[in-house]
Amino acid sequence: MKPMKLIAAAVATMTMVSGAVAQTNLTAETASPGGATHLSLAHLTEVAGTSGVANIQLADGQTLTNSIQNVAEGKTDIAGTPYILPFLMSRGVGPYGSLGKEKGAELASNLRAINPFVLGIFFLFAYDSKGIGGWDDLKGRKIYNGPPRGGALTNARSMIQIVAGLKDGEDYEGMQINWGQGATLISSGEPDAVVLPELFPSPRLTIPSAAGKMTGWSMPIEAYESEAMQKYMKAPGSAPWTSSVASIQDVMGEDWSFVSEDDTFRAFATIGGNVVNKNMDDALVYDLVNVYIASLKDLMGKAPYGETVGYDFPMQGMCGANPIQYHPAAARAWREAGFEIDDCAVAQ
Repeated sequence: MKPMKLIAAAVATMTMVSGAVAQTNLTAETASPGGATHLSLAHLTEVAGTSGVANIQLADGQTLTNSIQNVAEGKTDIAGTPYILPFLMSRGVGPYGSLGKEKGAELASNLRAINPFVLGIFFLFAYDSKGIGGWDDLKGRKIYNGPPRGGALTNARSMIQIVAGLKDGEDYEGMQINWGQGATLISSGEPDAVVLPELFPSPRLTIPSAAGKMTGWSMPIEAYESEAMQKYMKAPGSAPWTSSVASIQDVMGEDWSFVSEDDTFRAFATIGGNVVNKNMDDALVYDLVNVYIASLKDLMGKAPYGETVGYDFPMQGMCGANPIQYHPAAARAWREAGFEIDDCAVAQ
């Protein structure tokens, strides 16, 4: 995005709300603090209030499976979500099995995106002391690959199977533990390697690295470009992710090394965003997204991972099998600020 457009958006937004007192009261639900999901909505809560657009009562630490159903049913105004959840809701499967396909599809059709973020980037990493040689050196190893259940575990298992041709329980010993204990497990040295969705940086990367130097491996080019992986990365809530090795190295510091066949680090990301009900007032949605876009620089400066989680990439993970589309007023705000959003990503 061009700096002058961002400045213009900020000026226009502040002019619009100058001297205003927020009259609209909204409710919002998000994940626990510490990740891109929480930071995005916490920031929106702040700028919406200070600019006079809306007072948002934010509840964090919520189960997002329930949160987006609350938005779809009109019980909550805004919620964060990985985009796989609206997909499952639209089919009445998984955590939404009790809704059934018809009711699930009806509720999912009520959801509209307003802004994007990356929840985590799946890659392989290990302590240097473990002597791991990369993706082709995982057979027979102990690999921490997620919590006991859920999408992260499924994604990590699938990534290992597609890249390394190995199955959990047959070719390696998968280790699962709840998210809150992840950094402790890694620091214990019990797993030989780790495949998880992370941010650059996240506590599960920075805390264990205090106990020893670590290495992260890019997905091999052949595996990344394979038909199986390209198809997998197009699944709802997933998207290809690349970055220069140098930029990741700069963020992570001297305790980390990163390995790739060239200067690009390849992985896939879990994509999500904040959603509202399709019936939210157009002017309100436009104003909310406007003040959010105008303050993107501040948002990205609030966390070390702020530049890497796609806060300013509204097309990431959209269209295709993803049933979520942008609220028309949100899309208008993004487009007027100079961002590209394809028509397939905008609800009519």
